[in-house]
Amino acid sequence: MSQLSQIEILGAGPAGLYTAILIRRLLPNVRVRVTEQNPEGATFGFGVVFSNEALTFLKSDDPETHQMIIPLMENWENMTLNLPAGQVTLDGVGFTAISRHRLIEVLKERATALGIPVRFKTELKSVDELKADIVIGADGLNSLVRRTFAKTFKPKLEYFQNHFAWFGASIPFDTLTQTFIETNNGPLNAHHYRFSPDRSTFIIECENETFKSFGFSKMDEMESAKICSNLFKKTLKGTELITNKSNWRQFPRLWCENWVSGRNVLIGDAAHSAHFSIGSGTRLAMEDSISLVQSLKNHTNIDEALAAYQNHRQPIAHKIVNAATTSAVWYESFGHKMQLKPLDFAYDYLTRSGRMTDERLLKVAPTFAGAYQEFKSKKK
Repeated sequence: MSQLSQIEILGAGPAGLYTAILIRRLLPNVRVRVTEQNPEGATFGFGVVFSNEALTFLKSDDPETHQMIIPLMENWENMTLNLPAGQVTLDGVGFTAISRHRLIEVLKERATALGIPVRFKTELKSVDELKADIVIGADGLNSLVRRTFAKTFKPKLEYFQNHFAWFGASIPFDTLTQTFIETNNGPLNAHHYRFSPDRSTFIIECENETFKSFGFSKMDEMESAKICSNLFKKTLKGTELITNKSNWRQFPRLWCENWVSGRNVLIGDAAHSAHFSIGSGTRLAMEDSISLVQSLKNHTNIDEALAAYQNHRQPIAHKIVNAATTSAVWYESFGHKMQLKPLDFAYDYLTRSGRMTDERLLKVAPTFAGAYQEFKSKKK
C-alpha cells in the first residue's frame, strides 16, 4: 500500500498490541506506534477465556503468536452447572483461559521484539496529537477516538439490567463452572474458571432486586468481596475473593453504526461490546485486528481498505454480539429458571442463544444430550 506510511494505535490492550504485531508482519514498511494512558503493567480484571473453536483464528492467521500463548493457557473439555437441586456436567463445551495480564505481557514482548514502540502512561487530550495516515481506536469502552468522532461513528450505548462484580479466586476450578445459589436476599450466580494453575476468575452476577436487597451499591469493593466470599464459601473452599477494581456495575451494550470516520477506525470494545457470558470479547477484538490489517494489505487505496474492513467485519461481529445479547437477557431471569429441574435448566441454558439446535447439541454434547432425552422420556 504505497499511500500508507504511518499508523498510530490508541490503546495497548490485546486488540491494540495484536494489531501492531500484524501490521509489522503484513505491512513491514509501515511505521506503527502504540499509545496507552495507563502505566505499564496496570491491567484490570483477571482471566480471559476463549472457546476451543475461537482459538482456530489465531492459529491460522498468526501461528507465531499462537505458539507463544498456547503453553500458558489452561484448558478443559467440559462445563459444570451447580444448582441448589443438583449438578449437571455439559460435555464437549471446551474452553481455554489465560491471565489477562500474562496475555498482554506476551503480546507486548512480541511487539517489542518486532521493534514496535509502545508508550505507556501517556494520556492524550485530543486525537489531533497523533499525526498519522490512520488512527486506530483500540481504546475500549471509553474510547477517545469514538468520542471525538461520535457524530460519524453513531454509537448506541445501553446497559443490561443485571449487576455484576469481577473478582478473582486463589484456588483453581476443574472446569468452567456456573454456581447458582439461593439466599434470603435473592439468587446469585458465579461464573468461575481457572486461568492459571493456582488462580481463577470469579464473576458474581445478580438480578436488580437482589442487588438492591443486599445493598451492594453502598459497599466498597472490600466489603462486598467479604460478603460474597461468605455467600460462596463452599465453592471457594473457605478462601477469600481477590479484588482488582471489583466494583459492582451493569454490563454495557455498545454498538457503533459506523466503525470508520475519515482516516480514524475502531476495533474491539471501542466499536462494540459482547456480554461476558459467551466468552467472546477478546476473540472479537483480535478478529477485528486481523480483518482490518488484512484489508489494509489487500487494498492500495486507504479509504477503500477501511471501507472494506467495515463492510466485511461488521456483519460477522454483529452476529456474535447479537448472540451475546440474547445470552445476557437470559441471565436477567435466571432466578426464576432455577426452579426448573437441573437437566431442564441445563437444556434451557445451552439453547439460550438460539444457535443450539437439538441436532447440534447431540454432536457437541452427546453425553448430556443422551441423558436429557432419557430424562424427558421418563417425564412423559
